[in-house]
Amino acid sequence: MDVLSFRTPGLGDQTYLLTHEGRGVLVDPQRDIGRFLDAAAERDVDLRLVLETHLHNDYLSGAGEAARRTGAELVMPAGAAPAYAHTPAFHLEDLDAGGGLTVRPVHTPGHTPEHTSYVVLLDGEPVAVFSGGSLLVATAGRTDLLGPERARSLARLQHASLRRLAALPPGTALYPTHGQGSFCTVSGAGRHTSTIGTELEDNPLLAVDDPEKFADALLAAPMPIPAFYRHMSPVNLLGVPPMPPVRVPELDRPAGHVVDVRPRDVQARGMLPGSYGIELDDDFGVWAGWLLPYGEAVTLVAEPGQDVTEAVVQLARVGFDDVRGVVRPPGAAGAQAYELARLPAFAARLRQPGAQLLDVRTAPERERVRIEGAVERFLPELFSGGVPDELDPDRPVLVACAGGRRAAIAAAELARRDRRAVALTGAGIAELAETLDAP
Repeated sequence: MDVLSFRTPGLGDQTYLLTHEGRGVLVDPQRDIGRFLDAAAERDVDLRLVLETHLHNDYLSGAGEAARRTGAELVMPAGAAPAYAHTPAFHLEDLDAGGGLTVRPVHTPGHTPEHTSYVVLLDGEPVAVFSGGSLLVATAGRTDLLGPERARSLARLQHASLRRLAALPPGTALYPTHGQGSFCTVSGAGRHTSTIGTELEDNPLLAVDDPEKFADALLAAPMPIPAFYRHMSPVNLLGVPPMPPVRVPELDRPAGHVVDVRPRDVQARGMLPGSYGIELDDDFGVWAGWLLPYGEAVTLVAEPGQDVTEAVVQLARVGFDDVRGVVRPPGAAGAQAYELARLPAFAARLRQPGAQLLDVRTAPERERVRIEGAVERFLPELFSGGVPDELDPDRPVLVACAGGRRAAIAAAELARRDRRAVALTGAGIAELAETLDAP
């Protein structure tokens, strides 16, 4: 038996392809299924089952399309009751994949009410478990994504679910869907896979015996929930259409919302007026889905020769299917611009009389280190709530985050709103604080 992991770093998720004696099981596939089906074809694998652990909040699923294209059996948690044909996975009702391979559904509510993990048995012995958003590496799946009203009740269920999985043999391999970089985890997960025995030793949440104390720990410092999350589960429930075309035409002029994906140093020299600046990186789709009006038409601005296929794929994973095309301006794109500054120059400007600093990190990040006098707004709040009133419109705004990415996005947004902005790049608030404290 072999398990192939497909990591999607921007979303912090893994999809898995289990293979055994020419048979395959695909677990929690994202919408861009070509990479999974190609891997199965390269290994001459007959895909028998496509398993979903839950109705995903962070991406559109490719499970239905993968099953349709391969003839595999689509298996969904019994409590999900999606609006399309599937096999419901009932607790402890085994699924036979052939060749001595059995998949055993285990109801593990908490991350979502219907959440189901899948224990893999080989010749009757448990060898692996696909735990979705239940037991994760060194942490657990969040229970507040469906709203604060249900968060504590789901947290108590998560307490029991983690212990249900922890009762598996210590050598059982653990394959969670959510991992490092995912907003579906309670805290930052480190490794991507583990074993039950390792988690019994290292996972602090498994050491909390009382369900109420466990709920306290899970809900103590909630992370923000990306705005596009609320759209994912309903679409996954009703049925996800196939991927849109990933090749888009070259345009002379943009249509819809204009998103500049060029490197930040190019953006800073000039952008098309009214455009959003989100440099193309692994998490481009997350920030675009979070900050743009959901599902509306988009035109990309890219460097000449820059491949925009990755941007289109990332947008499709979170439901932005209407990408009209790409505009490739030569050199500076227009009058809208912001500045970039490295740490020494940025600190020097911040020391000047009347300087104003905007910190766009999350609240938990600010608890670890902050700079006195900074105006604090998490990046999405700048888009939804506008420029904070505390910032003087007649003076430039110095913007910082933890490493420079969010600061550049914020600076582009300030420039879009006709404000002068300077983004700290190549460093973050922690390094800035140390520099300011130095004699």
